[in-house]
Amino acid sequence: MSPWYKLQNEEQADSPSLLIYKERVASNIQKMIDIAGNAERLYPHVKTNKMPEVVKMMLAAGISKFKCATIAEAEMAAMAGAKYVVVAHQLMGPKVKRLLAFRQQYPDVFVGSLIDSASVAKEHNDVFGASGLVSDVFLDVNNGMDRSGHALDGDILALYQLLYQLPNISCHGLHIYDGHLRTPDFESRRHEVEDGFVDVQHFLEAIAEAGLPRPILVAGGTPTFTVHALNAEIYCSPGTCVLWDWGYGDKLPEQPFEYAALVLTRVISKPKAGFITVDMGHKAVAAENPIDKRIRFLNLENYELVGQSEEHGVIRVENWKTINVGDVLYGVPFHVCPTVNLYDEAYVVENQSVVDTWQVLGRKRRITV
Repeated sequence: MSPWYKLQNEEQADSPSLLIYKERVASNIQKMIDIAGNAERLYPHVKTNKMPEVVKMMLAAGISKFKCATIAEAEMAAMAGAKYVVVAHQLMGPKVKRLLAFRQQYPDVFVGSLIDSASVAKEHNDVFGASGLVSDVFLDVNNGMDRSGHALDGDILALYQLLYQLPNISCHGLHIYDGHLRTPDFESRRHEVEDGFVDVQHFLEAIAEAGLPRPILVAGGTPTFTVHALNAEIYCSPGTCVLWDWGYGDKLPEQPFEYAALVLTRVISKPKAGFITVDMGHKAVAAENPIDKRIRFLNLENYELVGQSEEHGVIRVENWKTINVGDVLYGVPFHVCPTVNLYDEAYVVENQSVVDTWQVLGRKRRITV
């Protein structure tokens, strides 16, 4: 019996290419729901998959709310049928007008964004107010990631109060991303997450004392998903787990997800003894990590990826004589999200055969708005 990943019709897949194993995507979606307890608690981040068909699969499974990284990803989700999307970025300048255009073009879709600055809140209020509309927002909270969000300091309550005072702003809750907490041991990670939420709880108490509505909490990503899922008050927003990758697969051993996205590449040369070259360069797999953390081949042993250029990958191998030009290799990306972003389309695999292609529509910077 051939391995689960091996295509029966390899000749139908050009290389390098992105393979999406549909049955495994469906399994990962169900596992995500099982961990959360129900689909209503999920805000999956679509930045990983960027494909309308994957969003449709999540909608069919009962998931109704989504997070995204860009306005284009929000539009991709809306085009797939999503009615509730949150752009997990603070949008300013031209992007505020694009957000308004999205709202006008998709009036039946709730679209929110993040705010961590009073000046940006006022900008949203003015731009949306001029069109007689309201900007839906979440207060972005920095509880240790130090990438975005307002610090949990003496000024954050005033910003939260401002969001309730501005007439053309509607604040729906807090967004808290603790993606820096990735300790492999689950119990250690759980304690780190809980420690990181101590000041969040103090902020919630201050909100209550100020007589303001209690916000909903949208927290975490994939690394802290299994921790936040234990707290029924929190809405969870994993993303990578829908496709899964080698990086999180090794780092988060308690998470039960399966590889559902692979890179297919072919041996195109054997330039000298002990070395092969494949058509998998920087354009085919995310290259932001060191070269030893880019791809893990499933059907190759005792190898080392020693070099990459735009179109080529050079691999040192032990079994050089048994490898032929034209051989197909299947690899798991270390980081699947930016790897998906390198492809315009993906081959869809069912029953070990390519059966379709899906457009990676969300990789565009702009679709229509």
